[in-house]
Amino acid sequence: MGDSERWATGYETIQKVYAGEVAIPPEGTVPFLDLMLKQVFAEVWTREELSMRDRRLLVMGVIAGMGESMPWGVQVKAALKNGELTPAQVRETLIQLAQYAGYPRAAGLIAATEQAIADFEKDSAKS
Repeated sequence: MGDSERWATGYETIQKVYAGEVAIPPEGTVPFLDLMLKQVFAEVWTREELSMRDRRLLVMGVIAGMGESMPWGVQVKAALKNGELTPAQVRETLIQLAQYAGYPRAAGLIAATEQAIADFEKDSAKS
């Protein structure tokens, strides 16, 4: 697969992973993004051994361990929009992760969790 084909596959995959919520500039605009699309989204997220839901839960675990609320919220919103997790499952995921990532890190993710759920429920009500 050539570089442009890998970019196109990565672009298609990132749109699926994030339920169309991310704006991607044209190829060649942001070299870092091009590399990420070609590697992470064209080669890793497309592997068949794990489902997108499984991969998302792993990513959420890493993000929770780092205590990063902004990327956590992005993952939660995408998981909800893609039907990979319900609001109750997202909350339970955070409870589980608190035991391993630590309460201070997990507590910092509560607001992002509840905001993502509220946004999802508001958007769902409009549909």
